Amino acid sequence: MQAAYRAAGISLPRTAQEQYDAGPHLPPTAQLQPGDLVFFGQSPSDVGHVGIVTALGEMVDAPHTGTVVQTEPFPTRVGAKWGEDIYVGATRPAARAGEA
Repeated sequence: MQAAYRAAGISLPRTAQEQYDAGPHLPPTAQLQPGDLVFFGQSPSDVGHVGIVTALGEMVDAPHTGTVVQTEPFPTRVGAKWGEDIYVGATRPAARAGEA
């Protein structure tokens, strides 16, 4: 995530939890756009995974360390199950004044 956003001139923290906490958070009913970040975990304070939206219900991610980056589906309703986790929410990071 960091490398993809860095290429767009946007700085992100390192971990999925830090990226989620950095926001800005989208409302649960927001229409997701390509490039939005979607987060998964046990709760908003226990986020362990992040993906980049490519299309409605589809994201690019690496399922776990050492695997190939891939496109896969995800639930679009906040709180829905995604494997062992739930879809916690989404953010739309943007360049802040003075960055890039």
